[in-house]
Amino acid sequence: MSPQIAPRVPKGMRDFTPADMLRRQYVIDTITTVFQTFGFEPIQTPVMELHETLMGKYGDDAEKLIYQAQHVEGKESLALRYDLTVPLARYYAQHESELTLPFRRYHIAPVWRAERPQRGRYREFYQCDADIVGASGADADAEIVSLIVTALERLGFADFLVKVNHRRLLTGIGQYAGLSGEALGSLYRTIDKTDKIGLDGVRDEFLKNGLDTAVIQRMIDLLAATQQAADMDSSLHVISSIRGTLGAFPDALAGLNELEALFRTLQVLGIDKHRVGLDFTMVRGLSYYTGPIFETVLLSDDPEERVGSVSGGGRYDELIGLFRKESIPTVGMSLGIERLIDLLNRRGQYPASLTRTVVQTLVTVFNADTHTASLQVLAELRRAGIRAELYMQDKSVGKQINYADKKGIPLIVLIGPDELAAGQVKIKRLSDGNEQVIPQAEVVSALQGWL
Repeated sequence: MSPQIAPRVPKGMRDFTPADMLRRQYVIDTITTVFQTFGFEPIQTPVMELHETLMGKYGDDAEKLIYQAQHVEGKESLALRYDLTVPLARYYAQHESELTLPFRRYHIAPVWRAERPQRGRYREFYQCDADIVGASGADADAEIVSLIVTALERLGFADFLVKVNHRRLLTGIGQYAGLSGEALGSLYRTIDKTDKIGLDGVRDEFLKNGLDTAVIQRMIDLLAATQQAADMDSSLHVISSIRGTLGAFPDALAGLNELEALFRTLQVLGIDKHRVGLDFTMVRGLSYYTGPIFETVLLSDDPEERVGSVSGGGRYDELIGLFRKESIPTVGMSLGIERLIDLLNRRGQYPASLTRTVVQTLVTVFNADTHTASLQVLAELRRAGIRAELYMQDKSVGKQINYADKKGIPLIVLIGPDELAAGQVKIKRLSDGNEQVIPQAEVVSALQGWL
């Protein structure tokens, strides 16, 4: 016999219990309903892509995290997908003759990244993506932001803010600072640290990078302005007030104009003004973004709930062009479903109707003489669409009831010798102990009433 192997999963990966899966499925079903309400349609792609499909799309830091997936005898160089966005670009280019523009897709599936595991960050996790291919302008951008807000509200979150920025605006800010080329990349990385090190820390980083003190002060003043943009009204005010400062830079002006149009459209859609705000310090690391970018954070005072962003996304008009002759405008987002589930678990923020099991009724077996009758009732319940389980161990009825209670099964059916002789069954609700003896022919209707 081979030596016993200690059971464990790879670092950053997890098993889920049935109760875990019911909660996860509730979240996925809720988000799916929102996606479909907004007119998005599902697709599926392979968990592996060709190495050439993924590489060169995310930036060097991200691509270091991609898992290679080569078979020992395989001739194709493969990798596990890092996200669902680059596979979408490949998918559209490969299937565009079958699709109608604008193409609104959603995709909920696992992805893999070789990151350092920590709270809210895993190496295997699900993404929930929705994208609009073939639509430019504020309507499409606002649709994605509205989708984020609606999904989070539907899950019961009220303390969140969708931060909005613009890649061209970031370029204009860099030009305003007198930077270009590689220096711009360093500038963005420093700005992106604002949440962690504050504006004083950003100032120190700028000094270490050799920026002139006058340039640094202009940058700090600009970044400080958006710390007051905590809602759409104040964001529009900031956009108006800094046009004079950045108006001489075409990229910055274009970004400001598009952001203004985005906020105005969100107002027309009736989005709560406190749900969305401008933030020049939000950069988004992936290199394929070209326009508005979005990132959602929780505004909780609880340090245990500071898990980073719970959604991200933006406009990436050039990515699909890497797989076809011409680019096509595209905007989308990804919900951080794992972090959302962790937060919902911590808060116990699930509906009371969500039980610990999918089973609605346990059909007990009193003894060998009643076994056939129990099987007949089981089949009848299932034909009626009631999720039913037959107890399959030789245990007392009391232990069968205890089993149902531990699993969270709300109803049980009891058929003892007396019930069998009278053509009856007894049904019992475990939450309050309520019992009822009824003709066997009425068991379906009675249980449906209790359910």
